[in-house]
Amino acid sequence: MTAIIRLQREPIDVAGEVKKLTAGRKDIGAVVTFTGICRADENGAPITALTLDHYPGMAETEIARHVDEAHTRWPIMAALVIHRHGRILPGEDIVLVATASSHRQAAFAAAEFLMDYLKTRAPFWKQVEAAGASTWVEAKSADDAAAERWSAPTPRHDAAK
Repeated sequence: MTAIIRLQREPIDVAGEVKKLTAGRKDIGAVVTFTGICRADENGAPITALTLDHYPGMAETEIARHVDEAHTRWPIMAALVIHRHGRILPGEDIVLVATASSHRQAAFAAAEFLMDYLKTRAPFWKQVEAAGASTWVEAKSADDAAAERWSAPTPRHDAAK
């Protein structure tokens, strides 16, 4: 399986990254992408920017561990996770998750699993700038509830196939 994990400050070229992920592949029948975008509000209040911080080295290792788990759970052929850090303005991309498989079901499930992990357990911290002040964002119970469904055992596919 091809796995690409990158943390960066620079904007994400979504189309270019997906094109690179699938270049020369004739075995892929489906690619599912999710792009998280910085909104101009947080819980209904206008914001100026988000600042995302991470634990270098640990973040990449933990994301890779979850990409491996996604590959164990579903027959994905490729996965891409690009997450930005630093100051991000409304309208800018924050994260790109792409999963590729022979069929759409595995690609959808793996992408959703990876995003639920990134929202709840990845070592990132989010600070919101609004009205001249900055505040750290607390974890949301709705995100935790969404991720909880993955704690139940998922039938594992045969990775050798």
